[in-house]
Amino acid sequence: MYSRPLTPRQRDYPLRHKSDRLKKILLYVETEDKAFLSHRLPMARAARDAGFDVHVAASVGSNADAIRAEGFTIHPIPFRRGGLSPLGAVSTIRALRKIKHSLSPSIVHHVGMQICLLGGISSLGTTTPQINALTGLGYAFTSTASRARLLRTVIAIALRYLLNRDHVVTLIQNPDDRTTLETIGIDSRRLVRIPGSGVDTDKLTPLPEPDGPITVGFAGRLLTNKGIRALVAAHRILRARGMDIRLRIAGDPDPANPDSVTLEEAQQWNNEPSITWLGQVADITTLWRDSHIAALPSHREGLPKSLLEAAACGRPLVATDAPGCREIAIPGKTGLLVPIEDPQALADAIGELAMSRELRLRYGAAARQLVVEKMSAQAIGAAVVALYEDQLQRLR
Repeated sequence: MYSRPLTPRQRDYPLRHKSDRLKKILLYVETEDKAFLSHRLPMARAARDAGFDVHVAASVGSNADAIRAEGFTIHPIPFRRGGLSPLGAVSTIRALRKIKHSLSPSIVHHVGMQICLLGGISSLGTTTPQINALTGLGYAFTSTASRARLLRTVIAIALRYLLNRDHVVTLIQNPDDRTTLETIGIDSRRLVRIPGSGVDTDKLTPLPEPDGPITVGFAGRLLTNKGIRALVAAHRILRARGMDIRLRIAGDPDPANPDSVTLEEAQQWNNEPSITWLGQVADITTLWRDSHIAALPSHREGLPKSLLEAAACGRPLVATDAPGCREIAIPGKTGLLVPIEDPQALADAIGELAMSRELRLRYGAAARQLVVEKMSAQAIGAAVVALYEDQLQRLR
């Protein structure tokens, strides 16, 4: 029986098809390119070194070239963090669906509540393995405002539908978030805990205490639920007690968040004795180099990077007895815990550390050891890559 010879395209197709199947394409979906660089870079590097072709879908600002310099491919998406516009959501979902269709990733890693919701919707009808990283449950789960309670109800319904699918794994950072998600109906078998995003403990090294008055450092968005107003109130209490303690605040207001302080309020802090509002700090080591104590009196966290970075620099920690914070600020070992929104207790804890250099050094050394052993970029990168490989193996 006569058969027509294969064309070069036909001869090559089976080989190319097999190669495509063997190639591991990893797509990160983040809110903004700067968020990817600040929080996802260690695990993305580990994935790249493990043979993944890394792609990043995010709202693009001024950091696209830095992402490309890592050997990653960036895909711009329309996204406004904190936005609730239905048209904006549809635009983001359509863009993500188009990227996923053209790229055919082996695995997709969504990051953050909004992205997990929009990304999950954009993946409906597909069976591509998904990692949905809920890096903290955010405003809807921390605020008691009526708007937040309504959001919480809507989000819980959406999460039950999107996260309980066979090919989906939800990544959490602390046991409290696991309990909350189980309570709203997420299957516990689909929850995986990896503590944090990893910090570079080779770059962030123990720093000697600075000279001069005791200085407390804060790093984070200027939100009420980050405890910034409680910290300023605690500083005023310490000043009223006659203690010469300085407060350095690194971070900006977040207009997209209803819980944010205003720009005018942040600027006004610079007029108070011994408070310095620094705004956004490019090199976080400059904050911890000039600080004796790290404070984050937050209402709820996934696993706070600001405390991890301070710990890596050998700083003792003062935080609230809240989800995420108590995973790194361990009473009597790495620091002190206080109740949420309790400026008096916060002032007492800062004062206790201010009065004892021996305690600061002991807690700071233990905090550094904890991060190196369990929360370093190397440890977290290896754990995340193992999770990726496990999900791909399940698919095979």
